[in-house]
Amino acid sequence: MSISLAVPASPATSLSLAAQMETAVAQDPPETDYPLGVADKVRIIVFDEPSLSGEFTVNANGALSLPLIGDVRAVGQTATEVATVIRRHLMDGYVLQPRVSIDILTFRPFYILGEVNKPGEYPYSSGLTIDGAVATAQGYTYRADKRKVFIKHAGAAQSVKARIAPDLKVRPGDTIRVGERYL
Repeated sequence: MSISLAVPASPATSLSLAAQMETAVAQDPPETDYPLGVADKVRIIVFDEPSLSGEFTVNANGALSLPLIGDVRAVGQTATEVATVIRRHLMDGYVLQPRVSIDILTFRPFYILGEVNKPGEYPYSSGLTIDGAVATAQGYTYRADKRKVFIKHAGAAQSVKARIAPDLKVRPGDTIRVGERYL
């Protein structure tokens, strides 16, 4: 997964690498560009073909196992891209002019650990923010640093420090670590 930064092109504006990384964490990609991942559940509808339609989960191999056409790679692709691949497979001798749509039913979970009252795995919901994630984990402990968190996005090699803000978004598959404050 790549991170793109929208930084104003002004000679007076110079952001340090750390500030750019914090800005990148706060940006939430539109859900139409959401890359599917393991444990995402989708509803696939093939118009006028109820036996080919249904609810499917992206398996541990990163694929959707579908009737007739078998496994279709889904990890890292958007729902639109997967629908196009399914359509091509179905056109290959199975269905004339297939119309395929995909809805994401449930996203992969997010994880929160560190100085929260109930660390663990929780279901992701669209538009989730850090404040919502902490509330899901029953709030901060008395030792928590309520100014910053460390976020590791699914597939990333390392976590990124981010200042807590009302618009700081959580993505499916993220691991959030709330650190301990120092006096």
